[in-house]
Amino acid sequence: MSPPNSEPASNRELADVTAGILDKRQRNEEYFKLRRLILEHGLLDRQYAYYAVKVSTAFALLIASAAILVVFDSLWVQMANAALMAVAFSQFAFLGHDSGHRQVFRSVKRNDNLMLLAALVTGMAPSWWREKHIKHHVSPNQIGHDADIEITVFAFTREQALESWGVARFFIRHQAFWFYPMLMLSSFSLLFAGIVFLARPNEVKHPVLEPIVVATAIAAYLALVFTFLPFWHGVLFIVVHRALTGLHVGSVFAPNHKGMPILGPDTVLDHLRQQVLTSRNVLPNPVVDYMYGGLNYQIEHHLFPNMPRNRLKDARPVVRAFCADHGVIYHETGFWRSIREILSHMHAVSAPLRQNRRKPMSSLDRLAGGGALLRPRPGYALF
Repeated sequence: MSPPNSEPASNRELADVTAGILDKRQRNEEYFKLRRLILEHGLLDRQYAYYAVKVSTAFALLIASAAILVVFDSLWVQMANAALMAVAFSQFAFLGHDSGHRQVFRSVKRNDNLMLLAALVTGMAPSWWREKHIKHHVSPNQIGHDADIEITVFAFTREQALESWGVARFFIRHQAFWFYPMLMLSSFSLLFAGIVFLARPNEVKHPVLEPIVVATAIAAYLALVFTFLPFWHGVLFIVVHRALTGLHVGSVFAPNHKGMPILGPDTVLDHLRQQVLTSRNVLPNPVVDYMYGGLNYQIEHHLFPNMPRNRLKDARPVVRAFCADHGVIYHETGFWRSIREILSHMHAVSAPLRQNRRKPMSSLDRLAGGGALLRPRPGYALF
């Protein structure tokens, strides 16, 4: 069970009361003291055997799914196979995530190669994801800094809800209902966002290789599906597979920060508190650990992004005890409770749109959100 002081805050008060209470030296000392504890436990040591098993398992799932696609003609078998392939793609996405954080190898080049291998399956552009995700890690849940809370069709603060317009405003008004159905589109969104990013080669780490990898992944995927399935069966397979992949990956990333404190653009927190207060752990069990790719240990991952996935569970009691000793709220909850917290928060921040639905938005409506309004940056990707 979660400790009694682990209830999340859906506003900025929790963060604001801790801002500025420590000088720079104290802030550094606290985080580096925790880091020393982690190093003493050997929790940042590379785990080559573990990742060899994870890569082999991911390929086994992918090969099994491809074999089913080749051998069976039944539409219903292929719909089940689409779910299996979604799990395989998600496992490769998690491997890409881990290698992007340099969790697998000491060598940057070898991590990049594994990330490219994952992209050869998923089709997601490595440079785009890494550029976006590293910014998120630096300033999680901070307005103006974290693109993961500036998504066109969702609002995570009342200011964002009141500032929305058009089709986005329609969805945001009842976003708690739309949130999980919309996640089914996130696989297409991530793919499209990466392709758009590759059109700016000056920002791509491997400007020649990455477009080739992404194009090859997409071409091989389409060739496999339409070579062995009738056209409309193939279309249905792609829709179901991509929808389930998006739902799976989105459902993993959503509990990490959604419904946790949102920081104002000028809020200054020390590294330890910003990472812990804005993150949520999902209580572990073998199924959750596998399906989440270890990201249910989100607090530990944010504090030590290069920690191998299988050591996060060992870091959890160390970090939790350290936070308790230093008065830092550490929030973890079960799978279903995390969903409830996310949807409750999203329903609450969109309430002004439902209350003011039949009258035009006035300056008073805008002020109801409190504080200066910031227009969310339009984004292609849901996550």
